[in-house]
Amino acid sequence: MLLNGIFPPISTPFYPEGNVYFKKLEHNVERYSKTPVAGIVVLGSTGEAILLSDLERRDVLQAAREAAAPNKVLIAGTGVESADGTLQLTEYAAKLGYDIAMVRTPHYYKKQMLPANLLAFYRFVADRSPLPVIIYNFPQTTGYDMPAELVIELAEHPNVVGIKESSGDVEKVRRMVEGTRHVKRSATVTETFEAVTPRMISASAEGNRELVSIGALTESKESMEAGRSRPAKPSSSSVSVVGGLKTRQKEVGFQVLVGAAHQLEPSLQAGAVGAILAFADAAPTACYEIYAAWKESDLELARLKQERIAKAAQRIGGELGIPGLKYAMDLNGYFGGPVRLPLLPVTVDVKTEIEQLMADIRN
Repeated sequence: MLLNGIFPPISTPFYPEGNVYFKKLEHNVERYSKTPVAGIVVLGSTGEAILLSDLERRDVLQAAREAAAPNKVLIAGTGVESADGTLQLTEYAAKLGYDIAMVRTPHYYKKQMLPANLLAFYRFVADRSPLPVIIYNFPQTTGYDMPAELVIELAEHPNVVGIKESSGDVEKVRRMVEGTRHVKRSATVTETFEAVTPRMISASAEGNRELVSIGALTESKESMEAGRSRPAKPSSSSVSVVGGLKTRQKEVGFQVLVGAAHQLEPSLQAGAVGAILAFADAAPTACYEIYAAWKESDLELARLKQERIAKAAQRIGGELGIPGLKYAMDLNGYFGGPVRLPLLPVTVDVKTEIEQLMADIRN
């Protein structure tokens, strides 16, 4: 699965009394689906996933899945502390039609989180997961920073296809990119080299009202749904029509995505292929513009676009966290709304600060 581009890790809306506000969740997902983001992440850290019950997580996954456009890659945050629990939620996400599982590092028993433990955990999940797996490293919240060397070793697993690296360490991104450069895989993409999902194939087939052999793909629809990567094959420019959709194969490696919006441009320069950015919840287009300029090799424009959001991204996304992001979302037409205890809403003074930071960042 191709993971290039910008992915907002969407928030979970709540009513004032604390219940999940599903109508607003659907509203947000539908609006993100109309932006140029590559896909949507559900149940990430910004989604307050750790504060949801297991039933709420499942219901949020289902509601977001039903509201999302078929041309957006859907990533489910399925990581919990146990390998069994992670696998169960991953299997549920696969049944709903998600494309990727994002699995955060277990961290509660920090002294026991040695390389052998992490290797065993991720290999257990990846061996059994019906979806491709991306590692999620977020030391600012977990207190555990997964070493680059460990990521490089896990990249050898055929079902571990990438990482969301949220440390903000650009040099670490560079080391992971260099250390995994030998990993080569083949991904099915559109004729214009954008991601193809099983949902896209189904939607296209329904629109054309014709049956087209999925066997034309290097990876069948079934294997895509199962998330099983096959050995890399030579890149081909030939086009196949699948379900009325023109597709081709693209060679991809281990895909490094970053999570620090204020470091997006230098991270892309270091070899990242995209980003899962909390700040994109409030400003998806502003984040995408940095990626688009970099993709077009307009480095000066990419730097200018980066400078435009740097202060707001650092302060709101990096320091104020979810309460600040939700208020910034409210300013830009998305529903942020209340947070769930023990988080607290931002104060009046902080709201004023956020308004000033976001004044020139409307999406």
